[in-house]
Amino acid sequence: MNGAESLVHTLIGSGVDVCFSNPGTSEMHFVAALDRIPGMRCVLGLQENVVTGMADGYWRMAEKPACTLLHCGPGLANGLANLHNARRARSGIVNITGDHATYHRPYDAPLTADTEGFARGVSAWVRTSTDSTKVGADAAVAVQAARTSPGQIATLILPADTAWNDGGVVAPALPVPAVPEADPHAIRNAARILREKKNVLILLGGPSLREGAQLHAYRIAEATGARLMAEGSNGRTQRGRGRIALERVPYYVDQAVDALKWVEHLILVNAKAPVGFFGYPGKPSLHYPANAEVHVLTRYEQNAEVALAALAAELNAPAIGIPDRGQRPEVVRGAPTPEGLARVLGALMPEDAIIADESVSYGRGFFPETHNAPPHDWLQITGGAIGCGMPLATGAAVGGGGRRVINMQADGSAMYTVQSLWTQAREKLPVTTVIISNRKYAILLGEYRNVGANPGRTAMDMMDLGNPDIGWVKMAESMGVEAAQATTLDQVADMMSQSFARPGPFLIELVV
Repeated sequence: MNGAESLVHTLIGSGVDVCFSNPGTSEMHFVAALDRIPGMRCVLGLQENVVTGMADGYWRMAEKPACTLLHCGPGLANGLANLHNARRARSGIVNITGDHATYHRPYDAPLTADTEGFARGVSAWVRTSTDSTKVGADAAVAVQAARTSPGQIATLILPADTAWNDGGVVAPALPVPAVPEADPHAIRNAARILREKKNVLILLGGPSLREGAQLHAYRIAEATGARLMAEGSNGRTQRGRGRIALERVPYYVDQAVDALKWVEHLILVNAKAPVGFFGYPGKPSLHYPANAEVHVLTRYEQNAEVALAALAAELNAPAIGIPDRGQRPEVVRGAPTPEGLARVLGALMPEDAIIADESVSYGRGFFPETHNAPPHDWLQITGGAIGCGMPLATGAAVGGGGRRVINMQADGSAMYTVQSLWTQAREKLPVTTVIISNRKYAILLGEYRNVGANPGRTAMDMMDLGNPDIGWVKMAESMGVEAAQATTLDQVADMMSQSFARPGPFLIELVV
């Protein structure tokens, strides 16, 4: 057995059975091992940032890590933006990154790079295998690191000779570390605040946005008068009927400050206190009042549902259900608007749909219009590195067990990772992509105002995606995805309904 074969056997034995890949020469022995050893589903991406984004989406839905296969340091570097987003989503991923043979590195060949240096900025665990006999053991530790709560990125660098040399040893799966419980003192302190203080906000993030944790949070809020809110960007929120109608902390500084101006006590549940995405001249970095007291119920790695259940018990909060909020939205007709598009989505999405949202500025108000939709999962871009939505949708479809994925996608961001469409077609994935085609970097026009700049012709031309227009229908069709253009909400609704009834991918370009 060579090192690459021991790696594949160890990964499969440790529960990693999906590999998102874009390999090169240094990884050919790993590829050959995947061919000989059954049990690993291999999904090809045409660019590394597609590969890493797919692994992120897979973790968010499957709740277990996939591995990526990347070609040397530059291949890892191509995938760093979506690894940044995955780190912010606290997704577990095992990166297998090839490298030159150990004896070849001193010659400084063209692909030689500081691969460990690239990896450390996005990884909680980094190791370079040094011998074929150690590859299996290194892989087992990498999987354990990736599965450590709340989910971490582990990068294993595999020099080519450690893959092709004999002496590989399959390592047994290592135990997954237990999810830490909350500090009882933190639970008692939160209960005291909720009993004695006023103007308390409970800010939910991470696993506290799952259905079970939400139910306990709702009990607490109803019993104490506290208010609930979600972080601005979240890896996975369970929404729709039967779940809390949570609003998020707004993106824009003035809106966020206004939304939180009443807060005197902030209780964090797997969340961080809200801060601005950027610093702006004359505007605060903190979005909550400077004199508000911040209390941590659970850190990122702690069990939010258990902590919220314990807090509800400490408060003697009665067991209650989340009330029905009425009928789901109806289809809206006419010219496209953000609210109208959100209502169409809420009216038509199948039950248990997965929404991969990179609508950017157009979709800031999608939540209020979709609270009464059927139960669904909503995935957001978490780290602000655009180019997340299409790969996220693709990986979520692989990990979603056949559930329909709906990618609400800004056009400018889509061009970063448009190759995802090819993978969707190749894998016959149930993804409906709605390209919000305003043909401009609309968010940057708003950012000009926010920073107090006064753009002229040159600056405005740099925000324009309409010279020439991007042919989204032809683009999708060239990669094997059926597509059509819509200019009204009526057309979007018809195309959505048809796509949901079909097994494979479909793209709608909505010209707004």
